[in-house]
Amino acid sequence: RVLGSTAKNLAEEVEKGAFRQDLFYRLQVIPINIPPLRERIDDIGPLAMHFLRLICRELGREPLKMTRRQLDLLCAYQWPGNIRELENVLERAVINSSGPKLRLIDDLKKPATDPTKADRPLADVERDYIERVLEQTHWKVSGKNSAAEILGLERSTLRARMRKLGIEKP
Repeated sequence: RVLGSTAKNLAEEVEKGAFRQDLFYRLQVIPINIPPLRERIDDIGPLAMHFLRLICRELGREPLKMTRRQLDLLCAYQWPGNIRELENVLERAVINSSGPKLRLIDDLKKPATDPTKADRPLADVERDYIERVLEQTHWKVSGKNSAAEILGLERSTLRARMRKLGIEKP
């Protein structure tokens, strides 16, 4: 029995002459086509929870809690490295988490969107931006290399905006 895996479309490769036709038909007995993770957003949550439990068990850690915002970040990411990348991101997060909550350290940037498209209220955009900066600074609000310094705000102004927008340290 032979099980083969590739990210290439072998039928196209045969047409281009880059893959042997006889070998293609030998492998084509029962094709299993699995779309990339970015096309299976509903699978990201269950896979992330599975990997999180597995990694915690392997590292002898108590199970960590993932926030809804973290799960949303994972679902919004494009995952060019597919499931292996998801597993690696979670393993790094578990290793770098010191408390009972998961701490994502990877910068999971969304693809660029049209800046002229106004589909969210300003308060939501401001909340997301402040939360990203706070996570980047490990929730350091004031002092050198703090969120207030990066945002160009006084400490008291940042704290007032956090209260107004309902931003709390996880």
